[in-house]
Amino acid sequence: MARVRYGARTERENAATRTAGARLSGLWSTGVVAVWETDPDAVAAVLPRPLKPTARPLVRAAISRADLRGQPLGAGSFAVAAAHGPVRGWYPLVMPMTRERDLSGGREVFGEPKKLGAVTVERDGLVVRASMARHGIAFVEVRGAVSGPLPLPGPVRRTDFCFKFLPAVNGRGFDGDPLLVHCVRDEKVRRLERVTGDVVLRESVYDPVADFPVLRLVEITIGEKTGDQRGRVVERVDPRALLPFLHQRYDEPFQALDAPPAATGGR
Repeated sequence: MARVRYGARTERENAATRTAGARLSGLWSTGVVAVWETDPDAVAAVLPRPLKPTARPLVRAAISRADLRGQPLGAGSFAVAAAHGPVRGWYPLVMPMTRERDLSGGREVFGEPKKLGAVTVERDGLVVRASMARHGIAFVEVRGAVSGPLPLPGPVRRTDFCFKFLPAVNGRGFDGDPLLVHCVRDEKVRRLERVTGDVVLRESVYDPVADFPVLRLVEITIGEKTGDQRGRVVERVDPRALLPFLHQRYDEPFQALDAPPAATGGR
């Protein structure tokens, strides 16, 4: 009988898969990052407990691209500044990815709010344009011109706060307590330039980032970086505290909120 490809894999095959995954940690990407101050009430409104706002209501939009064995890979993140106890970091609201394989790992392992989307980073001489789009709407666009080099920072460590959970089989709540995960990313930068420009936020029903207006632009940069990420479960979360925020994760939240038995099938 020919091999059944859905069958169990050998340890050698699994080791080869792990080796291929490890090579991704050395991948260099070109990315545009915009940071701005926004409405503090808007930031506070989107943070599930136990996360709290920081003293400065910041938004960070990061849009990057890389080439993986000749195939383009796009990744985006729209996050607000947050704190968990003494730890300061970012709470991502949406993270569009251009490929399914890059989406599922972060979403299922770390609880990152990744969704399939279009991610664009373009540079023509000094002119820069980067965007994140879904459902035909470029809900974030960063545009401008490179205005000069910036000093290279040392190794940078960034923490994202993510909630890992499974909606309940019966459509009511969760299967088990949600987990708060600290996703820690260590980055190295080999090129960094300042961009003079602006940020455009477009109205989208599915990605309502227009609720975080640019009140004061802090910086826009373009650079080349690499990094690796690891996660740590830091605590279990009260399901009642997280349930009102379930719609942040799904375009159609009714599928996981009090869904009737007939709607939870699919067979």
